Amino acid sequence: MSNAAPPFTFDGGRVDPGETRNFRYTVSETYLGDPVRIPVTIVNGEHPGPTAFVGAAAHGDELNGIEVVREVAHEWDHSNLHGTIVCIPVMNVPAFIAQQRYLPIYDRDLNRSFPGNDYGTSAKRMANRIFKNFIEPCDFALDFHTSTRGRTNMLHVRGDMSNDKVARLSRAFASNVILSGSAPDGSLRGEATRYGVPCITIEMGEAHRFQRELIDRALEGVESVFAEYGMRPTKSVHWPGWRTIIEDTSEKTWLRADAGGLVDMHYERGALVYEGDRICKITNPFKTDTSEIEAPFTGLLVGVLENPLVYPGNPICHLVKLDETTQRALEREQTAAMKAVHESEQS
Repeated sequence: MSNAAPPFTFDGGRVDPGETRNFRYTVSETYLGDPVRIPVTIVNGEHPGPTAFVGAAAHGDELNGIEVVREVAHEWDHSNLHGTIVCIPVMNVPAFIAQQRYLPIYDRDLNRSFPGNDYGTSAKRMANRIFKNFIEPCDFALDFHTSTRGRTNMLHVRGDMSNDKVARLSRAFASNVILSGSAPDGSLRGEATRYGVPCITIEMGEAHRFQRELIDRALEGVESVFAEYGMRPTKSVHWPGWRTIIEDTSEKTWLRADAGGLVDMHYERGALVYEGDRICKITNPFKTDTSEIEAPFTGLLVGVLENPLVYPGNPICHLVKLDETTQRALEREQTAAMKAVHESEQS
């Protein structure tokens, strides 16, 4: 049996072992008939191994993942790569150019259009070109997202932990929080997993910006995944220090505004809050009416509001429960972090 690495082929091209190729791949056309092209980098290692998809910006205003994909493709040393990396930093180019979440004009969600088809909407046709050429050939997929405009998320993984292959991938990414559950129909995560390519979503930060701390942590997660699958043999799988896996809907909740007004948040994303803690206060312009939101249980704020203006029913924060062991581990971590900051300020 040959130990030679195979070429990576797609409709219109081929990347041989030991070769890295950058190109723009046509997925649609403009009103004028000009091509709509997405940037793609294929890194094919000299040694055989898995094929990994690493993609971002299925929503055009979600930028953090773009930098993760670019650094994996262009700044990492791939001289000892075992396998192939398919890198698409911007999947939704029209929305990226318009700096909005969805495809312009018809406001369609590319991340509800997978696996797509050749005869459907423009979004489905784009999704089909991406899915058939760059996701179907892969052994696993990492799909990077941020929170929607006006909110922010701590870095966490979303994956269906009832699927053994997805569970392996989710744990390998080494995030502190994994939210388990099936993905929405038409999402890249859900459709890739159904096809047989285990896929996880990595949520990190907020739209319209690069957040270096989160980008660096996500790069550590990618490195950990590649180590798990033998793609970077000299690297090791990371352990995040503590981890909570949220599998039951009763273990998480969105806290929503009961009144319209201006929000004064008392905590940031990633904060540990205790049952009864006042998470925020909502007031009217005259500060004559006040509504306070309290934590219904002790847990972690995975996502919080950034835009301080709300209508009744708007989400304020995403709270997940922690068991006692995880809570103690998080408390130790936060105490150590505060001590380090204090010592740095004193030196």
